[in-house]
Amino acid sequence: MSEMQEIKNFIEEKVEADIAKNGPDYTVCTRFPPEPNGYLHIGHVRALSIDFGMKEKYNGRCNLRMDDTNPAKEDMHYVEAIKRDVEWLGYKWDNLTFGSDYYHLTYNYAEELIKKGLAYVCDLSPEEIREYRGTLTTPGKNSPYRDRSIEENLDLFRRMRAGEFADGAKVLRAKIDMSSPNINMRDPIIYRILRADHYRTGTEWCIYPMYDFAHPIQDATEGVTHSLCSLEFEDHRPLYNWVIDNVSVPHRPEQTEFARLNITRTIMSKRYLKKLVDDGVVSGWDDPRMPTIAGLRRRGYTPEALKSFCARCGVAKVYSVIEAGFLEHCLREDLNEKALRRMAVVDPVKLVITNFEGSREVEIENHNAKEELGKRTLSFSNELYIEREDFMIDPPSKFFRLAPGREVRLKGAYIIKCTGYDTDPEGNVTCIYAEHDPLSFSGMEGANRKVKGTLHWLDAKAAVPTEFRLYDYLLDDRDGEDLDFSERYNKNSLTVKHGFCEPAAANAEVGDTFQMVRVGYFRKDEDSTSEKPVFNRVVGLKDSWAKQR
Repeated sequence: MSEMQEIKNFIEEKVEADIAKNGPDYTVCTRFPPEPNGYLHIGHVRALSIDFGMKEKYNGRCNLRMDDTNPAKEDMHYVEAIKRDVEWLGYKWDNLTFGSDYYHLTYNYAEELIKKGLAYVCDLSPEEIREYRGTLTTPGKNSPYRDRSIEENLDLFRRMRAGEFADGAKVLRAKIDMSSPNINMRDPIIYRILRADHYRTGTEWCIYPMYDFAHPIQDATEGVTHSLCSLEFEDHRPLYNWVIDNVSVPHRPEQTEFARLNITRTIMSKRYLKKLVDDGVVSGWDDPRMPTIAGLRRRGYTPEALKSFCARCGVAKVYSVIEAGFLEHCLREDLNEKALRRMAVVDPVKLVITNFEGSREVEIENHNAKEELGKRTLSFSNELYIEREDFMIDPPSKFFRLAPGREVRLKGAYIIKCTGYDTDPEGNVTCIYAEHDPLSFSGMEGANRKVKGTLHWLDAKAAVPTEFRLYDYLLDDRDGEDLDFSERYNKNSLTVKHGFCEPAAANAEVGDTFQMVRVGYFRKDEDSTSEKPVFNRVVGLKDSWAKQR
């Protein structure tokens, strides 16, 4: 195989085989069908990249379909959030559809099954239905209502729709095979009674189709060629095909399954994420600690980084867990190219240069690897802020930052030598004193003598007070252990620091992302005010995953 030969995943191989079999007029059509009962998360990015990836690669179509057949949990707010996230990722759907668009059609197909003797109204309670279903090792047994006449079933189903029966009193079941080794085929429920206001149809309906019945009908009606879904639906595929085979849909789609995306230290369940929101553990669906697309966007992730991550993880048929460090690696790669450089001091301590008077301007590059992006000017005076961790009273041998009697260079400015420091009664350093070498200014002729450490800094007279929010994973590192997520909650997932940034960062637009020199990548948050900017740490500079690799 040549180095340039493209390696295709199993879905692409199937799609290309279908294109070859059906000829040049064949149009690939996929769909992305989220339920609007919460926000999309990073696991959905994989599904989006597959569904829309097929559209883009094979010049096909992809619909965005809201799977809204469960009125108790769905809301238009979630619909708008889903649309916003899909658009932010850069995907364009061909049609926006809703499961509720097909309620009348789905109902008619249910009557068609009854008329064919392939569906019946059952009066068993939910507990009795479970008991009759059997187990993985024992077959089920027929419901006593399984042999009702077609006429009686039609009458009862129409009365279910008319609202004559209480919630849960009756269900409509497909008549398939109670001894099937696949439990999903043991006369599954396809309609249930549920009195709840639907966010689109109101109280028009009091019966609703089950997903396994509605979904294949929706796919077939929309002309979907490849119904791509996660691996847990593999056991449901025979039921999907049974529905397609037994109602008069205009088209036959095919279901293909792929493994879900799983990431260490990351919650990949809308139900659990909603619990975090409802319990107030996080500030909302867009809390920057959340793995929702909204949370990732607010934290500072880019569409390109998320899509690159999914592409490089590949598409597989087997369950796997991806290291969270790899996601961060993809983000750093993207931000390193895009993010302008700025100066910030997150945990400040005052530095006084005792032999410097007045002030001067210092030119600092906007990007250390892109000269074409130019430079900016910062003020420099005798009172500065540096990071507290950049000074130690009694440092180890390989500490190359500032310490009593040691020299460092201040980025873009002078070499300084520490001459003393003050502490409070607890021994915390409150001020550092130093002298500068006036002949060592960066760029000056003869100012090229070397020192081992270079520190970033801010002019205390120009620095802007700033809130820095330092985020960590919501879960601790006990992946693989049999623990509920609530037992793994990381109490240190958010640390707030009050420091300073340079005016060019403080005056940036909300959403702008910078590499704060020697500190990390930060995005200006929506909570910023004209008096005090707020920056979220997107990701640190250290790339442990790349080193492990």
